[in-house]
Amino acid sequence: MKITTFLTFVGSQCGKAEEAINFYTSIFPNSEIKRIQKYSDGEAGGTPELIKHGVFTLNGTDYMVSESNYNHAWSFTPGISLFVSCNSEEEIQTLFAKLSSNGGQIMVPLDNYAGEGDYGFGEKFGWCGDKYGISWQLNLAE
Repeated sequence: MKITTFLTFVGSQCGKAEEAINFYTSIFPNSEIKRIQKYSDGEAGGTPELIKHGVFTLNGTDYMVSESNYNHAWSFTPGISLFVSCNSEEEIQTLFAKLSSNGGQIMVPLDNYAGEGDYGFGEKFGWCGDKYGISWQLNLAE
């Protein structure tokens, strides 16, 4: 059995999936776009510029992606996020800055939490949403 995170870009995010995966694979090491299949002309659910199904990896972990121009009653939510365990201060600072920039939002500022008030899993932590609506938790491991 294999479980893979599947990201569906709908609503205001529809049409931004390819830009998003190009961005993600550019900032995470050991990442690549494995496959992108676009909709055929006239195919239900999308248009030829939209991704019908794609696969990409971020630091060796597979993700699947699609987008649909149907009127869905849902989109991305911060209740589900991608948790990134960073190995250095420079890595966490760089990723947090890139992911929260250009229309992203900071939900928990990147700060030191070791000791009193810490979240229990690292010395530095931050939570942000990127400009595509994906939520990211970044943690500097102890």
